[in-house]
Amino acid sequence: MKVSQSSAISPELARQSEQIGQLLARLRQARRIKQADAALRAGLSRNTAYRLEKGDPGLAFGQILRYLEAISPGTTLAGLLAESDPALKALESREATRRVRDLSTSELAKLDF
Repeated sequence: MKVSQSSAISPELARQSEQIGQLLARLRQARRIKQADAALRAGLSRNTAYRLEKGDPGLAFGQILRYLEAISPGTTLAGLLAESDPALKALESREATRRVRDLSTSELAKLDF
């Protein structure tokens, strides 16, 4: 009988698996690599890359490490979890940048004292 890995692990481990997947996805996006390209570099199918980024606990540990190496050569799993990659810092600053709209004439009048 085939057992689903999602139902065989604790909720805490499932959450950790999802967190690793989210970190992989953010790192890939920060480095501006398409999911299909990262999968190709890692020798994985695009479907497997999708499952990795969704945090599927049924995937092999080696697949996670190959995908990480394809996205960011030389980055360790500990480095991924620490979010120490400079590309992630750059992504955070890009996301924090917001356009500021001009004040309306009524808002300007309120500020004029």
